[in-house]
Amino acid sequence: MDAFADKLGRIGAWAGQNKYLGAIKNAFQNFMPATIAGAIGVLWTNVLITDAVVNGAPQGLGGLIPAVMVLEPINAVFNAIQFCTISCIAIGIVMLIAQEIAEANGETGAFPAVLGFMCWAMVTPTAHAVTGLTAYTDAAGTAVTIGTVLEQAGVDLAGVGTFTGFAGSYMGATGLFTSLIIGILGLEIYNFFRKREGLKIKMPEQVPPGVARAFEVLIPTALTLLVVGVIGWAVQMATGLYFNDVISTYLQEPLQNIIGANIVAVMLMYVLISLFWLVGIHGNNMLAAVKEPIFRPMLYANTTAFTSGARGDEIPNVLNLTMLQMFAEWGGSGVTLGLVIAIFIFGKREDNRAIATLSIVPGLFNINETVTFGIPLVLNPILGIPFILAPVVCIFIGWLLVTIGFCPRIVIEVPWTMPPLLLGFLATGGNFMGAVSQVIVIVVSTLIYIPFVIVYERFQNKQAAEAE
Repeated sequence: MDAFADKLGRIGAWAGQNKYLGAIKNAFQNFMPATIAGAIGVLWTNVLITDAVVNGAPQGLGGLIPAVMVLEPINAVFNAIQFCTISCIAIGIVMLIAQEIAEANGETGAFPAVLGFMCWAMVTPTAHAVTGLTAYTDAAGTAVTIGTVLEQAGVDLAGVGTFTGFAGSYMGATGLFTSLIIGILGLEIYNFFRKREGLKIKMPEQVPPGVARAFEVLIPTALTLLVVGVIGWAVQMATGLYFNDVISTYLQEPLQNIIGANIVAVMLMYVLISLFWLVGIHGNNMLAAVKEPIFRPMLYANTTAFTSGARGDEIPNVLNLTMLQMFAEWGGSGVTLGLVIAIFIFGKREDNRAIATLSIVPGLFNINETVTFGIPLVLNPILGIPFILAPVVCIFIGWLLVTIGFCPRIVIEVPWTMPPLLLGFLATGGNFMGAVSQVIVIVVSTLIYIPFVIVYERFQNKQAAEAE
């Protein structure tokens, strides 16, 4: 056990000190207020102030209480909030990643974030043909372009022009991996040039510091943009695809298919998260840099489909970031709120019940350090078993409930501190079956912990008797 814990500890220490994993984790954490604001926008326009009806059933509060629809004119404001946060996440993340990498390299000020955006813009197409836009998807699931529709109608395409701007697909979840890669690559290239004294333009001491710094980074900035632009151009020449399309096609989509759409891989991920916790390392933080880039785009794909009116199986992904939180992280890692409930029901030792009493309120907000280090669960060979088993079983049950349609697909990001049941209700777009589904996994988790609580207290009593 000690040797295994030592190896996990070494891995955790490496991951915690890794500049790139830390930058990715911090960037997503720092962007969280924006994503929550965007989720509020989605809730407002698609759950609260809507009178949409699907299959004869009202889909929002407006269908039940028509009077609230008087607020519909301000839906435009909440749509704008959703667009500038969730639909533009690639821009926000590339700037935050760039800032994190720059700070790790010793840079100060806000310019690196701006440079990160410029690097991203260098590899993102801005010229678009009107005829290339998707008009609709046919019965076979094939995207039909506007150009095809116009040709079939006999329209002369010579008069149809182009427009400039960033496409929504590049700014949103589809462009997320590109943001991560370009934010890191661009700022490391910049750091390389910044360390070359010969590239710094030295100004006289009389020049204000702000102006002097601007000239000092002028050549490194220009060279960075040149190199990033050449990389994007070379990728396009070699593959016929833009940099973002290459990343999306050959990296992001395969990872989502291999891990994001694979319940076995997800279950193994939670085994690893629990193992880290059992040696005193924050498992979720360790894997956040891997988990968020894969599962967050899947969540936003669901959000986009939901805001477009899709329901049921029309929403693409069973698994996504909020779905994992809803079924495998409620009460904290190891779904330890089930352990707290088990102690209240079957625990007889006063020390354990005292810790459970202290842990119930934090646990309701998905904070479990009180019980994890209070019992303790760290290096606990008895309670460590359900600590690993419970989240794995719960995520499997959650996946099954969503797959068979018992639980609606999760479409909205909610704060990770949202209490269980309310979390399930909001994450499913205001559907009570989301809360019911969480009740099921809470019961299952409690049942898993109960026999181990009984065995652990017998062990504690035996140790206490031997000590006397």
